[in-house]
Amino acid sequence: MESRIGRAVGGTAHAEPVSVPELLNRTRALCTPPLRAAVARLAAPMDTVAAYHFGWIDRDGTPVAGDGGKAVRPALALLSAQAAGAPAEAGVPGGVAVELVHNFSLLHDDLMDGDETRRHRATAWTVFGPAQAILVGDALATLGTEVLLDAATTGGASATDAARAVRLLNTASRRLIDGQAMDVAFEQRDTVTVAECLEMEGGKTAALLSAASALGAVLAGADDRAADSLQRFGEHLGLAFQAVDDLLGIWGATEVTGKPHWGDLRQRKKSLPVAAALAEGGAASRELAEQLADPKGRGEESETELAARALLIEKAGGRAWTQEEARRQHTTALAALDEVPMPDVVREHFVALAEFVVVRER
Repeated sequence: MESRIGRAVGGTAHAEPVSVPELLNRTRALCTPPLRAAVARLAAPMDTVAAYHFGWIDRDGTPVAGDGGKAVRPALALLSAQAAGAPAEAGVPGGVAVELVHNFSLLHDDLMDGDETRRHRATAWTVFGPAQAILVGDALATLGTEVLLDAATTGGASATDAARAVRLLNTASRRLIDGQAMDVAFEQRDTVTVAECLEMEGGKTAALLSAASALGAVLAGADDRAADSLQRFGEHLGLAFQAVDDLLGIWGATEVTGKPHWGDLRQRKKSLPVAAALAEGGAASRELAEQLADPKGRGEESETELAARALLIEKAGGRAWTQEEARRQHTTALAALDEVPMPDVVREHFVALAEFVVVRER
């Protein structure tokens, strides 16, 4: 995807389009070697399970060129270092750490949701068992802290800034877990308000994107004012990201997303489209509420029944509302970004990446 930035920032607009694929490829080139090195610290067989989950090997241990994810979070960490006037390399420990924590959450999320596929292949827990998935997830979370602390000795960060980065990541991790716990609890409730859903998603998704957007800057010694603005950018970008994810969780094509078809509806997740539809109050909204309150057939609905439920959500306005919410959060994120002085080219990369987050199919 290429994005042409339609406004001049600081009096200068670059004529060349910003290539998000190039940005993400650069991020992978910088972050993958130290990410692999961090994973290699794990004891066997956890190192193998993690390597499989990241898409580096198949279930037999044969190296493969797999899909390791979009790399949006580490890209934000590298850009934030550049926003603070440092080279992208200064943000690499932040990019690696946030990717480790993100994948800890994915390993646990797949198991809790019972998802059997991710990125077009079997999830780690189905291949290696639930116990290994739990242990590897825990290990990746702790590795994130190690990587940030190492930045004070090998990554060029001061001990104070490394400690600031650890606090930032750990706070985000706690918020992520809080949000995940709320998400699980919501599955057992008949209704959830839009405000509750936004609070849950603020933890589950936005917290880590918020941290990612400031980690590189913190490691590079940015002051609290700049770091706070970058965090707010990431917070609202995270809410936009999750709004789009919620849309894909219902209407996304499995062959594109790599996730189970109708997965969110099958689990009766109270995502934003569902919460917005329930709040609408019309005939379709009431019928949807009745279906979600009926315990009969929970998790065993047919494809036809789930398709009909998706149509009810759309008729009640849940799809349109969520699309507009994604745009609103995107706009709010860019407003926060405007508070941070940075080179024009770095700003343009931030803006292009934000656009990529809200205009995607997977």
